[in-house]
Amino acid sequence: MVGLAERARSKVRTYSQGMKQRLGLACSLIHDPELLILDEPTNGLDPQGIADMRNMIIHLSKDLGKTLLVSSHLLSEMEMVADHMLIIHKGKKIVEGRVDELLNPLSSVVELITPDMPATLNFLQQSRWKNFVKERSDEAIRLEFDKTNIPQLNKELVENGFSVMSLRTVHSLEDYFLAQTKQ
Repeated sequence: MVGLAERARSKVRTYSQGMKQRLGLACSLIHDPELLILDEPTNGLDPQGIADMRNMIIHLSKDLGKTLLVSSHLLSEMEMVADHMLIIHKGKKIVEGRVDELLNPLSSVVELITPDMPATLNFLQQSRWKNFVKERSDEAIRLEFDKTNIPQLNKELVENGFSVMSLRTVHSLEDYFLAQTKQ
């Protein structure tokens, strides 16, 4: 299950960090527990090892019905595997809930990138989108509105001759965490 069958006869001291993480997970699975507690399971892993651990966590939860409690500072990874989250800051619970509900606010920050940022910004400031522009730089324009309006904004930009290189929401678990723990 953890991908160590080929190295079953090897000494543990010859294992890479990722293999040692897998071995630790295998040891915790031997008794078929309902609950697994993993502390920084991707610590020290290379990108492939991180992806493998993420897929294993998802498999254990979704396919095998295990409950996993994962402690991690890699918020982008947790966003991909967690159903629920609890944010603890300075020893106190700040927020708890379903990840999809916490990360799906009515108002989302949307980042827009076009080849001609000044002209695009001018268009937006002359249109119904002017009140939604929150930040602007040479690299991107950030707007804040209900993300269901993204297709309409894209349509209006294209119909008015603007090429859209990127139009995406930028609200993430990391953004949410930083907003919740701001001093």
